[in-house]
Amino acid sequence: MRNNLFQALVFSLICLLTSSVFAAQLNGVRLWRAPDHTRVVLDLSEINSYKIFPLSNPDRVVIDIDSTRVKTNVSRLALSKTPILKIRSSSGKKGKMRLVLDLDEPVKFNSFTLKKNKDHGPRLVIDLLDLKKRKPVLKTAERYQQQRRDIVVVIDAGHGGEDSGAVGYRKLLEKDVVLDISKRLHRLLKNERGFRAELTRSGDYSIALRKRSETAREKNADLLVSIHADSFKNRKAHGASVFTLSSNGASSESARWLASHENSADLVGGVELVDKGWMLKKTLIDLAMNASLDVSQNAASQVLNSIGSMADLHKNEVEQAAFLVLKSPDIPSILVETGFISNRKEAGKLSKPAYRQKMAQKIFDGLKQYFQQSPPDGTYLAWLKRKSPVIAEHIIKRGDTLSQIASHYRVSLALLKKFNRINGSDIHVGQRLRIPLS
Repeated sequence: MRNNLFQALVFSLICLLTSSVFAAQLNGVRLWRAPDHTRVVLDLSEINSYKIFPLSNPDRVVIDIDSTRVKTNVSRLALSKTPILKIRSSSGKKGKMRLVLDLDEPVKFNSFTLKKNKDHGPRLVIDLLDLKKRKPVLKTAERYQQQRRDIVVVIDAGHGGEDSGAVGYRKLLEKDVVLDISKRLHRLLKNERGFRAELTRSGDYSIALRKRSETAREKNADLLVSIHADSFKNRKAHGASVFTLSSNGASSESARWLASHENSADLVGGVELVDKGWMLKKTLIDLAMNASLDVSQNAASQVLNSIGSMADLHKNEVEQAAFLVLKSPDIPSILVETGFISNRKEAGKLSKPAYRQKMAQKIFDGLKQYFQQSPPDGTYLAWLKRKSPVIAEHIIKRGDTLSQIASHYRVSLALLKKFNRINGSDIHVGQRLRIPLS
């Protein structure tokens, strides 16, 4: 009995001593690579006194944290494109934890701590600052591909699954109509050189609204196109529409991102803004939002004009609304309402595969026209635009005028006429005009 009591006391003492030596633990290590630095984040149960110092021959950075033990495997981290060759861990006297970052070149560094939030516990952040610009080593084929990448368009078919969307004439379901149009648009973009298309959903299942824009971000989208079919209690309402995010919607979303540390990090390339001033954070987020809205507006205008050549429009200008799927500060986004499914005539059209193909074709034409005029840097279309002075070809249709065409393509009337060797103002239906760089 005494022996059992003695053993229990010894065990309790060992546990007490162990807990006092290891007051905290390292639960994980995360890495982000930025153009001029590498960020290392240590996820800790609590932050004790720490010390960080460099060593040379060979180059390395040492991180010592008091009363902390390692509860994660630090040797399995992906270290490519960083100056870190290897991460080693060890335990020293009095429970001190040591992490060693073996480097392939010397760096400068700074560090700071972050308090616990809803997603993460306390964190110690170390930024390894490059002393010289790191140039990625690319094979010839990889370098060629990087300089001439495809434009990425993510196509979002609205609703899905238990969410049928609007129910139209003869029980035509919005979710079915827009999925079919989305798949047709996907095929058109997929077969066009210089473009890569992705679908947020390819079948009849539901996706959270935030997940739709998150998918666009994960795919590094240049544009998110959300496809819908409108509905209204007045069954006479008709016409297609194209929407971008409203100023009120942009303001509320900017505020939401400003309040979210993790979203802010995503917005500026993985660099958290917690340690930055409120005004700097707001400025960075507003800049991202304004740039996105500008691209969205211009792309939406081209798509609306293209759809207007084959379908009635609800309004003759791009509309604004606070649709949640459009609320992505760093991803330009537009929402296309292909018609009123509650209108008997338009529901009849949208029920026909041939009409859906025409709608997909016109959305495609508008997107292609926009990106030919304003291709993102580093894309195949940007390279093609530099190589050739012709960015598009316009086939004259009834009612066209040279001034309208010049305004539509944002090129001067004089340059358009000179480029196509037109002296006066006479043009004829079916005539092909080459549109030059402005």
